[in-house]
Amino acid sequence: NRPFSFMKLFSKIQNPWPVGLVLFFIVFTTYIVGFVIFASRQKMDLVRADYYDQEIRFQQQIDRVQRTAPVLANAGIDYDLAGELVTVSLPSASHDEISGTVSFYRPSDAGLDNDVKLGLDPAGRQSMSVRSLRAGLWKVRIQWKADGREYYFEKPIVIKRTAST
Repeated sequence: NRPFSFMKLFSKIQNPWPVGLVLFFIVFTTYIVGFVIFASRQKMDLVRADYYDQEIRFQQQIDRVQRTAPVLANAGIDYDLAGELVTVSLPSASHDEISGTVSFYRPSDAGLDNDVKLGLDPAGRQSMSVRSLRAGLWKVRIQWKADGREYYFEKPIVIKRTAST
């Protein structure tokens, strides 16, 4: 009663090529099936849910950005790490006539995106708390309408948490 040995089995085979080819195809097929299963389980987010619709309206976005270029000196997005605030400032105009949104866009996870209605104080500023947002890279995007014209400005920020929070 001897134990089973692969070496004895292979020594009895006169031509090992057919066995080697069969083993190669079994290993290769197993790898491909495993890779397909792995790849199909990966989370794949588009930049936006309405990505294709946004792509069609891209020329309007280009126009907004070009219209904003002359007023960028008076516009800004500032991040205060200590107070965990993002402050948006827009050029002086009749702030009652300005409407728009401030979007917090998370490139790595579309589910964390957040929109805030634009509500400027008399000085043309609005401060928003970012305590509820996760630490990491965010793009703060401002889209507003004033005097019948649309404008757009964005700035990336990195939200960091201090040791006390």
